[in-house]
Amino acid sequence: MTKTHLLSILLLACMPLPAANTCGGHGNKDTMVVSTAWLAAHLNDPNLVILSVGDKADYDKEHIPGARPVSLADIATPMVMGQLMLELLPQDQLQKNFAALGITNDSRIVLYTTKERLAQMTRVYLTLDAMGLGAKASVLDGGLPVWKAENRPLTTEVRAVKPGKLDLCPQSDVIASADWVRANVRHPGVAIIDSRLERFYTGEAAGRNHDGSDQRRGHIPGAANIPFSSLVDDSGKFLSTEQLRQKFAAAGTKPADRVVSYCHIGQQATVVYFVARFLGYDARLYDGSWEDWSAHADWPVETK
Repeated sequence: MTKTHLLSILLLACMPLPAANTCGGHGNKDTMVVSTAWLAAHLNDPNLVILSVGDKADYDKEHIPGARPVSLADIATPMVMGQLMLELLPQDQLQKNFAALGITNDSRIVLYTTKERLAQMTRVYLTLDAMGLGAKASVLDGGLPVWKAENRPLTTEVRAVKPGKLDLCPQSDVIASADWVRANVRHPGVAIIDSRLERFYTGEAAGRNHDGSDQRRGHIPGAANIPFSSLVDDSGKFLSTEQLRQKFAAAGTKPADRVVSYCHIGQQATVVYFVARFLGYDARLYDGSWEDWSAHADWPVETK
């Protein structure tokens, strides 16, 4: 072997390897929300994947250029009588569905809602977070309504999508089980947040099961109430960081608390989950939510 050949081998051995595809971890306030101006400036980025969350008919009518449609059917279990609604699909099915949308481990994912479907959008975000893609996902502040109000480009063109190669890193710190919630009622360091409208929290009104029957009235003992809709302004944009912090502080949440949110079926509560992560809290979703808790007649309930 010549000295030149040996030197070439040594140089190749010392060269850094190409960066591996990564996943895992969570987003933060610098990554989780993007403005319409940011998205407009990055529309042609090669690794950008825009997901339009809502009805396919709304997507067909108009969408942000390059966007791909996604619905709750792509991310959640189907509604079956006698079973909980809107539970996470198995990870292998989620991997298949999102890879079909062209997502890879190098993608920068931006979600937007077509109408006033904030909770659907954050439910998709939570799903990505559970898959290990939360650090690479963002939501468009204000969604399509704000984009349209600013006269930014829209299209009906549907671009061909090349399926992506996607490896997942399932995260164990996104979903809280019913047993864990029951064991941590009124536990120091755990802030359980009811994300429903106040009338459901107080017990003034009863939620409905999908068979039409009334759920039990009230809330999980010790839970505070932060209605999901109170975290955005009239335009659908999130409140300022300081205003959001005040909402959680007013509900008795301390900076080091683990925030566990729930709602009717695990959709509205993802708005609180999202904002809690944005603010830096250790956040979880009780996915079964009140639908699950209410069904157990021996589990305690409070009214207020």
